[in-house]
Amino acid sequence: MINQLIKGSIMLVIIFAIALFAAFIYAYNEIQVDMDKIVNYRPKTSSVILDHEGNKIANLMDGKHRLYAKYDEIPGYLIEALVAIEDTRFFEHEGINPDAIIRAAIRNFEAGKKVEGGSTITQQLVKKILLSPKRSYTRKLKEAILSMKVENELTKEEILERYLNEISFGSGYFGIKTAARGFFQKSLDELTLKEASMLVGLPNAPSHFNPIRHLDRALKRANTILTRMKTLGWIHEDEYLSAIKETPEIHRSTLTQNIAPYVTDEVVRRLKKEFKDIKIGGYTIYTTIDMKQQKIARKALKYAHRKVVKRQRESIENTTLNGALLAVDNKTGDIKAMVGGVDYKKSAYNRATMMTRQPGSAFKPFLYQIALDMGYNPATELTDVSRTFQYYKNGKRVIWKPKNYESNFVGFIKLREALVHSRNLATINLVTEIGVQRIFEKLKMLNIPHIPQDMSISLGNLGLSPAKMAQIYSAFANGGHMIEPRLISKVVARNGTIIYEAKNQVIANFTKPEQAYLMTDILKDIVTRGTGRNAQVPGIELVGKTGTTNKNVDAWFCGYSPSTEVIVWIGRDNNRPIGKGGTGGGTAAPAFSYFFKKLYELYPDLPRKFEVPDGVYNTRNGVRTELYTDTSPLPTKAETHTTEEFPDLF
Repeated sequence: MINQLIKGSIMLVIIFAIALFAAFIYAYNEIQVDMDKIVNYRPKTSSVILDHEGNKIANLMDGKHRLYAKYDEIPGYLIEALVAIEDTRFFEHEGINPDAIIRAAIRNFEAGKKVEGGSTITQQLVKKILLSPKRSYTRKLKEAILSMKVENELTKEEILERYLNEISFGSGYFGIKTAARGFFQKSLDELTLKEASMLVGLPNAPSHFNPIRHLDRALKRANTILTRMKTLGWIHEDEYLSAIKETPEIHRSTLTQNIAPYVTDEVVRRLKKEFKDIKIGGYTIYTTIDMKQQKIARKALKYAHRKVVKRQRESIENTTLNGALLAVDNKTGDIKAMVGGVDYKKSAYNRATMMTRQPGSAFKPFLYQIALDMGYNPATELTDVSRTFQYYKNGKRVIWKPKNYESNFVGFIKLREALVHSRNLATINLVTEIGVQRIFEKLKMLNIPHIPQDMSISLGNLGLSPAKMAQIYSAFANGGHMIEPRLISKVVARNGTIIYEAKNQVIANFTKPEQAYLMTDILKDIVTRGTGRNAQVPGIELVGKTGTTNKNVDAWFCGYSPSTEVIVWIGRDNNRPIGKGGTGGGTAAPAFSYFFKKLYELYPDLPRKFEVPDGVYNTRNGVRTELYTDTSPLPTKAETHTTEEFPDLF
């Protein structure tokens, strides 16, 4: 009878086991879950903006901050630390570990609560990506089955790569690479054994072990992991003792780590149309920015801004004064610094690229360059006399009587002196003499929108951004060749493929090198003895032009050294006057000077003098003369003048 009962019990156990196995096999084949989320794993990954040396400017993200790490980027000791504490038999099991499940069940039963989990790394990955967090026996069964399926589809290395990129490490960091950069400001291969142990100990309870708030807990957890690694024989005694003693430096920073917000915003603005997933596609965006120059530019603008605010007796906190500064490499057009405002926290509006304002006299050099290219030379005498113009606007007759800034006129003045001292009347008469239409046709080469076809062009009556001013001034700084300033050099996809690469683009050959040098030499005089004297830096040849619009609304200084072009604008966002002394020379030029002084301290080997191109002469018959070229020759006899009125061309 007893034997029959035993046999019956054994039979029931066998039948139950067979039924359970059959149910498991049925469930394995019937569970339909989108495995593609794990097999073809493509999480939302933050993009990174870098400067020209590969240093990080900012992280771009939309929600979660995740920097993706390929398996071969992850050091072996970090993998060992993870496996040691989370799943010792990871490389042996097929997705589930029955021993661990039974051991955890017994310990939890004895404790009367959950004190240990039996999930493998594979099960944790499945739970994170494919299943809801709701606990149930059904979900646990699905988790086990799906884990076995995942192990059948992926290698162990692929599973670890996905796991270490998916999990949260707290403080908004998702993925091991993100956490290493965030907490330690290190790449994965720079982590110490102690730092790696601290990181792999976080996912168990990211908030509880957060090293920023609970360093003692994080260190204790890491030491537990190190002890486990030593017990398993995975690290030596000396490695263990050294790591136990270490207390890593923990960094507290924002998720974006954005150190140049105007640059970051402009990069996104330029790329978002072509790359709609710019913030989640895991792109690496290389810019032309030099962060050392960026810091100098920011300080230069604040320096000039404070001087103006103090002069106007305003407070820094309440002033409406603002500004922008752009620095560009002469030869390549690479934007080295871009500051779109004095304080990004107060205003994110990028005045360097998005604002258009009248350049005033800063536009005059282009009119004078046209004259030089037509045969005028720096010694040509221009008429500096008062003129009255009349024109009709909306059917009404309008009288325009322009005047010089100094409210006087000198009769005749050499072309060089007219530009050096920014004489409005001489410029207006020059435009009248050449003809507005001829000037308009030449200016079209600059690719400027809405060029006025009347005499107002003489005084810079058009809207331009600092970025556009940098572009057109490259026609002088780059020996006559106007190049488009570039901010983004290349974009690299997550898989390492270069998907965008910028090239230097010559927009127009505005003039010849020798003709451009004539202008450079005149602009040099503006800095040494003209309206731009505040732009001087001893020992460096700097050139440029001031610009001040009516009632001192806009103040500009646009110029360059033998290596670098800098555009400075200062004004008020509400278009109100700057106030007394709010000229280009008085407000913008000091920022220009500050920038170049610090730039040459930083890079002392930059060229300090302009090279004179072939075809520029300064002697005739052994006598030193004004500069001239074959296109702009000196006169063979004294020029004559008349007082005859020129026709009104307004």
